[in-house]
Amino acid sequence: MIAPLYIAIFSLMFTLLSFRVIRLRQTARVAIGDGGDKALRRAIRVHGNFAEYVPLALILIFAAESLGMSAVWVHGLCLALLIGRLFHAYGVSQVKEPLLFRQLALSINGLVMIIASVWLITRYL
Repeated sequence: MIAPLYIAIFSLMFTLLSFRVIRLRQTARVAIGDGGDKALRRAIRVHGNFAEYVPLALILIFAAESLGMSAVWVHGLCLALLIGRLFHAYGVSQVKEPLLFRQLALSINGLVMIIASVWLITRYL
């Protein structure tokens, strides 16, 4: 099994994003919401978007691997997802956001989920 390795890597990434939000909250002295702090608002969205997309993508990849997806495909999908999440974290964290990074990130994330979903569906046709 390869997917558990990537699940652990993504867990560490999620934890780092969480710590970043905590640090910015302490700096801005904001417990709830973003208090109008632009950097905190962006960090919250990076963290939130990760929480919204990554778990389902990893479940799909794990399920596909469990049903026989090749190691090459599992590595490829997980690495693509990782690159996409790094693009998203970098792009959205910028005060003057270069939209290209968010567009690439969401395109990659969507493609990973579509590939894994279609692969799983074809196992049952």
